[in-house]
Amino acid sequence: MLSRRTLLTALATTPLLAACGSGESTALDPSATPKLDGVTLKILANQPNALSFKYLAEPFEKATGAKLDVTPIPYDQLTSKAVLDVQSGAGRFDVFMYWYAAVGTLAQGGVIEDLTAYIKAHKDIDEADFLPSLYDTYTRWDGRRWGLPYDGDTHILFYNTELFARHRVEAPKTWEEYNEVSAKITKDARGKYYGAIIEAQQVPVILGCAFANRLAGYGGSFLDADGLPTLDTPEAIAAAQVLFDAAPSALPTPLQIGFDQALPAFLDGKGAMLDFWTDFAKRAQDPQQSKVVDKWAVTTLPVGGDNTTPRTSLDAGFGLAVSTASKQKEAAAAFIKWATLAQQNLLVLSKPDAGADPIRTSTLDSPKFRTYSPDSYEVVRTGLAGDPLPWPTVPKSPQLLQTLVDELALGLQGRQTAKASLQNAQRAWEKQLKKGTSG
Repeated sequence: MLSRRTLLTALATTPLLAACGSGESTALDPSATPKLDGVTLKILANQPNALSFKYLAEPFEKATGAKLDVTPIPYDQLTSKAVLDVQSGAGRFDVFMYWYAAVGTLAQGGVIEDLTAYIKAHKDIDEADFLPSLYDTYTRWDGRRWGLPYDGDTHILFYNTELFARHRVEAPKTWEEYNEVSAKITKDARGKYYGAIIEAQQVPVILGCAFANRLAGYGGSFLDADGLPTLDTPEAIAAAQVLFDAAPSALPTPLQIGFDQALPAFLDGKGAMLDFWTDFAKRAQDPQQSKVVDKWAVTTLPVGGDNTTPRTSLDAGFGLAVSTASKQKEAAAAFIKWATLAQQNLLVLSKPDAGADPIRTSTLDSPKFRTYSPDSYEVVRTGLAGDPLPWPTVPKSPQLLQTLVDELALGLQGRQTAKASLQNAQRAWEKQLKKGTSG
């Protein structure tokens, strides 16, 4: 079974395609009041979040008379399916769920509607309540807004309290301490279990997250304020180095470890630390899935170098957008507005299998959310309410991120240094971004 976060691994090979074949579709009218009673809206959704729409379907139909028809697909097909639906002229879907890093790809490709005017015309969307750490990153490209946030995602550090007590170690505050703790536990355990689980399969959502978590901890970034790559900075090189240094004491073999290997290993007590998405807390505490019930805790991701302020990374995260090929765009926009309101966000947050995280300040601060996630609430709040590291959202982001993890993988194999890995990635990003700018 796929875990919640098997995210869009094929995006790096998905070409940017111009939309065509949607000539029968008319532009979205921001001021129109759509007739919803009797309408069926078709939604393309990633599989692990599909149940969230099940929980929304009944109250949406009760409120409007409209039905939802949800098609769940694997993460690695999400963006390419949206592009194909519009480009081919099929127009099967009204609403696309999208990974925020692909917003530029979809917008430039003519796949999703510009919602700037719609959002301005509908004050009840309550823009100010969206988490500042998410809103622009998830929805803006080229000065326009292309969707609304639906699922806010960050990583936190899970650790096995029983193993930590046995080996007399404490939760690490720095990535260097993380490596020291991992090395000690692995050495003492003599193969029975390992100090850390590092996911390093050679795709952006896996190895990219492992690097991004450390990059955030060292105070680094992917791009600067002018959109230029910053991969060869001391902070980025240090982040890669501390990742490479962690690999020898991690569950073998990091480059072969993805979600399907990492999660069972932690739940079986085979690894003492795992940086992962916040909703994993519910699985760790489920006795039907976990052997570490009441034997785990969470903390903020460690820091590194001169940075002393804990910072997480926006690893994944999703928005909802209107398809340019939809024949009922106003109804689709009305659903997106409704589905992202605070009341609906709280509803899906209450469901352990909805794969949902806060998108609004009011829901993040809500006492109800605290009751839904008592073990991880404070750490989640620290990450989302702070200044998490955004991933690139330019149209070439999928290709850029794949290039980065390819270079990091060579470093993890011992074939090049951390400095060489990131200098190579820096040059490749500069070339690609320059090419994109020049057309």
